[in-house]
Amino acid sequence: MCQERTIFKPMSFEEREVLKQRCGGSWKLVLRFLLAGEYCSRREKSQMLAGPGHSVAVTSKGEVYTFGSNSLGQLGHGTLVDEWKPRPVRSLQGIKIVQAAVGASRTMLISDTGRVYAFGKDTFGETEFGVDWSKLLTTPQLIESLKNVFVVQASIGNFFTAVLSREGRVYTFSWGSDERLGHHTQLNDVEPHQLKGPLENIPVVQISAGHCYLLALAYAPRGMSVYSVGCGLGGKLGHGTRSDEKYPKLIEEFHTLNLQPVMISAGSWHAAVVGQDGRVCTWGWGRHGCLGHGNEDCAIAPKVVEALSQVKVAHVATGDYTTFAVSEDGNVYSFGNGESLSLGHATGADGQPSRENVLIPKLVTSLKLEKEKVVQISLTNSVYWNGHTFALTDNGNVYAFGSGDKGQLGIQLDVQQMERGNPEQVEIDLS
Repeated sequence: MCQERTIFKPMSFEEREVLKQRCGGSWKLVLRFLLAGEYCSRREKSQMLAGPGHSVAVTSKGEVYTFGSNSLGQLGHGTLVDEWKPRPVRSLQGIKIVQAAVGASRTMLISDTGRVYAFGKDTFGETEFGVDWSKLLTTPQLIESLKNVFVVQASIGNFFTAVLSREGRVYTFSWGSDERLGHHTQLNDVEPHQLKGPLENIPVVQISAGHCYLLALAYAPRGMSVYSVGCGLGGKLGHGTRSDEKYPKLIEEFHTLNLQPVMISAGSWHAAVVGQDGRVCTWGWGRHGCLGHGNEDCAIAPKVVEALSQVKVAHVATGDYTTFAVSEDGNVYSFGNGESLSLGHATGADGQPSRENVLIPKLVTSLKLEKEKVVQISLTNSVYWNGHTFALTDNGNVYAFGSGDKGQLGIQLDVQQMERGNPEQVEIDLS
C-alpha cells in the first residue's frame, strides 16, 4: 500500500528504511504518515490558491494556470502583463506539478519528482518599493539549492519560505531578521537549512506559514501534534504567551483539550487547527472576529470554536483576519473581516453585498450548491492586499468572490468594478 503512493515509489531501499525508522519502525506507520500528508495538503489532487493579487490553479493532471497581478513576473508567462483569464504556464510542458505555494509577488511550484520551480520577485518583503529588477524571474526556474531535497510542500511567509521533504524534514531560508527559524545564518541567507530543534527527529506531514511565523503538523505513532516557531506577538504561536520562539516548540494545549490535530492553517496573524473529531480551534490576534469566539480579543492558546460544535469540520483556511471552515458534507462557514467581500455573505440589510465583520461562524448560503459540494477554500493570506477567495468543489469547479482589481478572480469585471460579492464560477476545469 505504501508503494502505491506517488512520493514513495521512487525512493531507494535505503531511503525507505530511513523513513520507516523515522515513522516508528513499521510500514503501517509509514502508510499513516503518507496518508496524513495527502489529506491535509491535497497531495495528488487539484488545488486552487488565492495569492496576494494573483492566483494559481493546479489540475489533477499536473497542469498549472495562473492569472491576476503580474507586475513582477509572478504569473510565469515571461511577461509583466496582468491577466484576468486563467492561462497555462506553457514553459512547464512535460513537467507534472503536484503542489503550489503563493506569496507576495512570487510563486513556487513542486513537481512529482520533488523539484521546486520559482518565479516572480526574488527578494522578500511585501511592497514593491526598492525592488531589484535584475532579480525578477518571469518564467519558472529550478531552485538549484533544493535539488538534493525531494520536496513535497512549500509555504511562503512575508520574510521567509519553508519547504517540507518527503521524509518529513522542514527546511527554511531567507528569514531576513533576527528570528531565523532555528538556524544561525546571515540575515539574508538564501540557502535552505534544516529546521533545528525537536523536529529534527520527528517527521512533519504539513507546514503552514503566516506573516512572520511557521506552524508544523508533526507525526508520531501515538498521533499528531503541532509545533510553532517565529514571532509570538498576539499569542499566535499558541503557547500561552506572547514571546517569540527561535526553535520549534510543541503547542501543549491540544493535549489538554483532548484534540487530535489533523490539519493546520496559519493566517497572517492568527491560526486554526482541525481535529480528528471535526472540532476547530483558533488562536492569535482576534481582530474583526477572525477567531470566531464572538469578540475581537486575542487568544494566546488554542480555543475551541464553540459555535461550530454541532458541525464536523473537514477543512479550514485562514487569511488576513479571515477564517473559513468546510464541513464534511460541504457546507461552508466564514467569519472575520468582511471589508473586501471575501467572506461570501452576499447580502446585507439593504440588499447589497455585506461588508460587515462576522464575529461567529456564519453559513455561506451562496455556496450551497446543487449536485456538488465544496472541498477546499483558499483565501488571500497577506496584510497589504485586499482579499479574494476561491471555493473548489468535488467536481473540479471553482467559484470566486472578493477583490478582483488585478484580475485575480479569473473573471472579467465591468469597467470601474473592483470586486465581486456573489460567488461566480471561473472558466477553468480542475477535474
